[in-house]
Amino acid sequence: MPAKKESSAVSATKNPEASSPAAAKPAANPVEKKAAKPAVKKATKKTVVGKALKAKKTIEKGKTPKNYRVRTNVHFRRPRTRIHARNPKYPRQSIPRRNKLDEYAILKHPLTTESTMKKIEDHNTLVFVVDIKATKKTIADSVRKLYDVRPFEVRTVITPKAVKKAFVKLREGNDALDVAHAIGII
Repeated sequence: MPAKKESSAVSATKNPEASSPAAAKPAANPVEKKAAKPAVKKATKKTVVGKALKAKKTIEKGKTPKNYRVRTNVHFRRPRTRIHARNPKYPRQSIPRRNKLDEYAILKHPLTTESTMKKIEDHNTLVFVVDIKATKKTIADSVRKLYDVRPFEVRTVITPKAVKKAFVKLREGNDALDVAHAIGII
């Protein structure tokens, strides 16, 4: 054992810098030293007192337990959420669709049979072949626009050949014979 001590003493005398602990390690960068130290925040008296008071309050008051809803049914019904009205940023179609069922498409042509002529003379009623999708209201509106007469009522029938006929009865102020002359039926 004494021999080892001598060898260490000899090495110390030969290189005095090697024996010092600072000389054994290379010089560290000062930036690395700062990063290596953890930032320890010193607790001030106010923060310690504040935490203690808060802990005291919770101990005296006690934490309130969270109230859970008691469910009596095994099925879960999803609650209804708010549905916003549509507010588009741009129109989905460049132009709106054209109304294909206008007054000219609704009234196809007037009927000119013997029975319809009798209806014109006796019952003040005009008979038209109309589009199958036309309703009584649209038929009345188109007769009002095209012939400037006020219909009293509109009756419709669809034949077995899938042709829709409209019987348009006019008011007392309008004469069906005059309208028929204007159209060119008679």
